[in-house]
Formats: sequence, C-alpha cells, structure tokens
Amino acid sequence: MKIATWNVNSIKARMATVLDVLKTIDADVICLQEIKCETENFPYMEIEELGYNCAVHGQKSYNGVALLSRYPLEDIVTGLPGNEDDDQARYIEALVLADRPVRVGGLYLPNGNPAPGPKYDYKLGWMKHLKAHAEAQLRLEESFVLAGDYNVIPRDEDCWDIAVWRDDALALPTTRAAFRELKWLGLTEAYEAADGRAHEYSFWDYQAGAWQKGHGIRIDHLLLSPQAADRLTGVEIYKKARGLEKPSDHVPVIATLSD
Repeated sequence: MKIATWNVNSIKARMATVLDVLKTIDADVICLQEIKCETENFPYMEIEELGYNCAVHGQKSYNGVALLSRYPLEDIVTGLPGNEDDDQARYIEALVLADRPVRVGGLYLPNGNPAPGPKYDYKLGWMKHLKAHAEAQLRLEESFVLAGDYNVIPRDEDCWDIAVWRDDALALPTTRAAFRELKWLGLTEAYEAADGRAHEYSFWDYQAGAWQKGHGIRIDHLLLSPQAADRLTGVEIYKKARGLEKPSDHVPVIATLSD
C-alpha cells in the first residue's frame, strides 16, 4: 500500500498538474492539503475518474484538506478531535478499508509566522491538540498514519541553509520540540526511518529561483504508529512534480507499507 501526502496549493488552479501527478505516483491513499476550495466545489468527478473515493473538508479560498483512497472509506472525521473551536479546515481522518485496514489522518498544520505572536501561539496550540489525539489513537494499538504538511523543519540538514531559517516558525526550537514530543509518543517518521539522507526537500518557494538553486526545505511528513511502522518498506519524495508546468511549491512524499 502506497500512502502519499501532498500540499497542492489550490487544486483548481493546478488541476491538470494534479491529475498528471496522481496518475504517475499511483498511490493507494493520498492526503491533500491546501485544496483552497469549499467542500461542495471539490473536483470530485475528475478525481473519482482516476479510481479514488474522496473525503473532503474544504474552506473558501484558504486551507482545506482531502483524503483520496482506492479503498472504501469509513468513519470519516472532519476537524481535529478535541479542537472543535477551530474554524479552519486543517484535518481529516478515515479508516481505509484495505485487506489490512489503516486509519489515516491528513493534516495541514499552521505555519505560525510571524513568531512570536498569535499565529505562532495558534500553531503550538494546534500541535498540542494533535499530540493528544495521537495519544488516544496509539492506545488503540492499530495501524495509524498521520500524514501532511507539518510546517516543521525537523533538523538543520532538512533545509538548504539553517542560517536563513533559524528564526522562522518552521524551525524554532519550540516547534521542533513539539514535533519531537509527537514522535516520542511512539510514532515513526517515515522518511527518517526509511531514508534519512540530509538535504532532501519537499518544498521550494516560488521566489528567488529556489527550485533552480536547490534552496528547499523538508516539511511534509508521515508519522506511523508502531503497527504501521512495522510494515514500512520504503519512502519516496517525488521531486519531478516541482519541475512540471504550473507546479505546487510542494511535492508528494510517498510511504510504502507491505500488504
């Protein structure tokens, strides 16, 4: 089973590119972020024609997440449990009814800039709610994956130049500490476990020729419960997506689990 995460940065603005990439990566489950459309305006027909079931939690113009699956979806949850006051569409979860079912949560974690400030407080608060939910899920001792745009640079070597990013909300010590707390619950970060090479990125800004210069950061992650991590056989960052016409500034990250 291939499970992917991808921030598409407006699904309607990049429809042709999205369809092309989805066909190419051929993942069984895909968590999309920043779809930037309301739930009813999601391009269900085009995605369903590729063989996917769709669960969508949208919002006008901003944020928005979706879960695509070649398998039936059950027990769909929109919004991060325990964080019901949040009016931003940043979390969706469902049980993927494969031969060996996997619960998948797709998330778009707040950016947090400028930090310090209310946006950074919102980010850290969101991460606390995510930690509480992950703890609850881990107690069930089931295969569980939290995949998405975490807006976290875990290590210095996960960006092209830490001097540029050191004071950014994505790389602050408190951000990294909150991410480590998530992992210390017993979650495995797929890329770190299956590859781990330095200076491999999933995001390149549109500005200042970042893609052409290799000025990227790694902020898109898949965290796996022990039951899912035991099935992890590999991970891929599909960089080719960044070089396509009208690309997202993110590329898919794909984890493969054994059947």
